[in-house]
Amino acid sequence: MDEWGEWMSGRTEKGRALAGRPAALATSCVSAPSEGVRSMLDAALGCRALLEQAAVARIAGYVRSQQAADGGFRGRGAQSDLYYTVFGIEALTALGAAVPVESLRAYLDAFGAGAGLDLVHAACLARCSARLAADRPEGWRKAVAGRIEECRSSDGGYGLRPESGASSLYAGFLAWLAYEDLDLPFPDRARLLASVYGARVGEGGYADSGAAPQGTTPTTAAAAVLVPPLGGTPSDDTADWLLARFDPTTGGFRATPDAPVPDLLSTATALFALSSNGVSVAHLRSTCTEFVELLWAESGGFCGSLLDTAPDCEYTFYALLALGCLA
Repeated sequence: MDEWGEWMSGRTEKGRALAGRPAALATSCVSAPSEGVRSMLDAALGCRALLEQAAVARIAGYVRSQQAADGGFRGRGAQSDLYYTVFGIEALTALGAAVPVESLRAYLDAFGAGAGLDLVHAACLARCSARLAADRPEGWRKAVAGRIEECRSSDGGYGLRPESGASSLYAGFLAWLAYEDLDLPFPDRARLLASVYGARVGEGGYADSGAAPQGTTPTTAAAAVLVPPLGGTPSDDTADWLLARFDPTTGGFRATPDAPVPDLLSTATALFALSSNGVSVAHLRSTCTEFVELLWAESGGFCGSLLDTAPDCEYTFYALLALGCLA
């Protein structure tokens, strides 16, 4: 056995010894067909069909442990962050666990209408408020949208910051989601669609921008989900490109053709994009489920890859998303 094989075997044996964890994830559920475009949370709700109750409680306990004193959820540092707060809220919701609404609302109120936030965090503010069903007046919603529009690029896409200049497919995806969360009409979707098409690289893949040399699984998945509601038609070669990133040895998806190992973000987003576009992932259920299980840490959270030893709320949600897509 080579060095990689020995390391992976050791990680597997460690996982089997986790205390308080079910012997295995249930795998008897039959996948229901997807209709239309789902939200990631809608897809993640299916995770409970593959998790025993003890597992649900263990994962929820980990997520709750990541809430900081100010009410937000933290990442791998000590401070809370709007970005990780989205994943904390959505992970608890997907698990059917109680969400600490009052402390979260107090945390969100400190950000006002998002003045000074970059696009990622402005979109996260919109998403958190929508998930908590916060009663935000139209003026607040338009102010947050205005902050996002400050990041619009000349090609019709969005940059991560007002001064970015170049557009980012990731930023465009978040902008689209933010307008849905704000319950406002999206402005000039045809220009965003053109920007997304401009990020296409090679046969089926998409990069974060057209200047990148190759596509990545998360950005290609974002494009596959974003193109239909923008009025475009997803191409079959995009699904083929995503399926080609699957690694049958580990059961996960790689971020790029030359990525050293599969990762949970790529796996979850690929499964979500494929299933949302009507591509069956039933044949991947067993091996993908095993891959997700390998990333389950003793704390109850999930790590990003087999080379990662630190779980966080983001990857924990992506584990639930992957399982939901496989259910």
